[in-house]
Amino acid sequence: MSTVVMPREDVHRLAEECSDSGDAFRAVASRLLRDQKRLTNFLKRNMPEIDQSTREVVLYMFAVCVRVFEQYGGRLKKVSGSEIDAAAERVRSLAAEIMPFDGGFPERVRAVEWRAQPHLLDEALWALFEREDREEGELDVPPEQAGMIFLLLWVAVESLNSHWTPPS
Repeated sequence: MSTVVMPREDVHRLAEECSDSGDAFRAVASRLLRDQKRLTNFLKRNMPEIDQSTREVVLYMFAVCVRVFEQYGGRLKKVSGSEIDAAAERVRSLAAEIMPFDGGFPERVRAVEWRAQPHLLDEALWALFEREDREEGELDVPPEQAGMIFLLLWVAVESLNSHWTPPS
């Protein structure tokens, strides 16, 4: 597992670049989802309780996370099934402490010291729970759905970080 934490400014800039790319990001996202097929399949398998209209949000946000790792540099290997299971168990073990998915959820998550790439997870928390200025046509995800999405993304970021070698 990488102990290098990407700086907040870099994470925000890289995530915003994905958003600013609009439809051009779609092709990049498709490639990223294919490149991390095990993790993509994990996300899809664990989405049954997420509304159909919200499922695309999970895959988009996951693609942004992968893109941030890729664009920051270094080397990102394909994630193994055993690492996904281990990351899922680490996140699952905290569920009782960090729930419910209310206004205090982001702060309870931020209090977890061992989070991999905390600035990337903070971007996801902001987008799902704290962002107030939604753009026209942008989906407003209910808190329960946002919480489930975040937990899936947390597993993804933990897994990606375990297979990322940062740039020297």
